[in-house]
Parts: sequence; C-alpha cells; structure tokens
Amino acid sequence: MSGQNLDLDAYFSRIGYEGPRVPTLETLKALHHAQALAIPFENLDVLAKRPITLDLASLQKKLVTDRRGGYCFEVNGLFAAVLRELGFDVTTLIGRVRWMAPEEVDTARSHMLMRVELAEGPFLADVGFGGLTMTGPIRFDTSVEQETPHEPRRLLDHEDGLELQAKVAGEWMPIYRFTLEPHRQTDYEVASWYTSTHPSSIFVQFLIAGRPQEDKWLSLFNREFKIRGLDGKAETRILDSADEIAEVLETHFGIPVSAEDKALAIEPYLDQWRAMAGG
Repeated sequence: MSGQNLDLDAYFSRIGYEGPRVPTLETLKALHHAQALAIPFENLDVLAKRPITLDLASLQKKLVTDRRGGYCFEVNGLFAAVLRELGFDVTTLIGRVRWMAPEEVDTARSHMLMRVELAEGPFLADVGFGGLTMTGPIRFDTSVEQETPHEPRRLLDHEDGLELQAKVAGEWMPIYRFTLEPHRQTDYEVASWYTSTHPSSIFVQFLIAGRPQEDKWLSLFNREFKIRGLDGKAETRILDSADEIAEVLETHFGIPVSAEDKALAIEPYLDQWRAMAGG
C-alpha cells in the first residue's frame, strides 16, 4: 500500500505517539507498543456482514478517524503502511494460526504479519493477534527466548517454516506458523474475504475482541469478558445482554458501538452464544 494518502499526524495522535519518526529499532519498538495498546482487535463489522476493505483510505478512516479496531489484515495493513511511509524496509507475510488448534487439525494461511529489516537484523512485527497481540517486535532468531513488554516469545524452526510461540502462564503455546515468502495485497484480499465470509470462519460466528494494556490483557469472546494478568491469572465475567457487551466494548476496548452495531453484530447472535455456553 502506498503511503501517499497516509495522515501520519492523525495516526500518531490516535496511538498517542510523540517520538522520533526515523526508521530505527527504537522507533519500531515504540510504535509497535503504542499501536498494540491503542487500536484493539475486533470483528464487529464481520458479524454485521459489512464488507472488509483493505485499501489505505478505508483502513485510515476506520482505525484512525472512526477510532475502531479491526482484525489482522486491517491493523497490520495500517501498521505496514505507516512503517513504509517512515522509511522502514517491510515485507508482509502470512501464517497458519495454530493457537488452540489440535495438531491434527490443518489450518489455512489466514494471518498477516511482517518482517522488518533493520541495521540490527530482521525483526518480526505483528500488532493484530486477538487476545495475544504482540506488544513488541522480536528478532528472527530461533536460538533464544525473547522478552516483550508482556509475555516472552520464541521462534522455532518447523517443517512448515517457522513457528511463533508465546509463554502463557509458564507454558509455551504455539501461535502460528509461517514461511518467509513475500505476499502481496491481492493475497490478503483473498484471505480476508475467506476469513470474513466463509461459514466455517470463527470471525463470522463469534464475537472476538482483544487489547493489551500496560500490565494485563483484555479479551472478549462472545459473552465472556476476561482480564488476564501477566502472571496468567484471570478474572472472568459473563455478560448477559447486548447492552452489557456494548458497554464493555466501549469502556474497556475503546470501541464505539452504535445502535446499528448492536442490532446487527450482537443481538442476532446472543441466543447462539448462550447455547454454546450452556445457558
């Protein structure tokens, strides 16, 4: 995506960033952390059956001007455009999500991430993975455990390329697997169309929101609102109504929820979500 129509001042205001605008590791770390905490992961538009558009003008309007969130193709698409506008060397990649997926279950390439080349070497950047969004980039180094502002991460060699893992409550968990083959905008358009329209996609069935904060994780899955500390301990609250869900989205995730959003993206699914939870 070209950065010619990118309003950097508006973007920096949206994420609360006032630092340098030079393509260094320090800038990448600061921007990565700021966007991850400011722009939530969410799929209200998918549930409302609104088309997901990935051109830069649409991303900027939704994520910056309208102060909404989005899923990986949106939030990482915007982040890649910002980095390129600042002079970073960015290659966008795609991965197969393995989080909570049994080993025998195959998964499609449906997650956008990026490789950023720096003087210190290549780094993996990803500001869009639900309740486990990375809050800092990590080196492309499969030999060490790496710290982030939140939980530790590591990259492992795998027969499918590389596997990203996160240490959650003391246990290493697979997040996704990917190769280093560059992907184009058209690849993401196809993957996003599948993710946002196919009946088997989790995004067309379930409400999903995630947002890291300085010392905890916030996540919402249907009616289950969870606040998880960095020690892995979590508090869970079950939400009973569309009004409660909207209030949590607005108050904790910073997502403005309109009456139309409630009518199209929450209320039609409540009975299904209650049945899933057994009541």
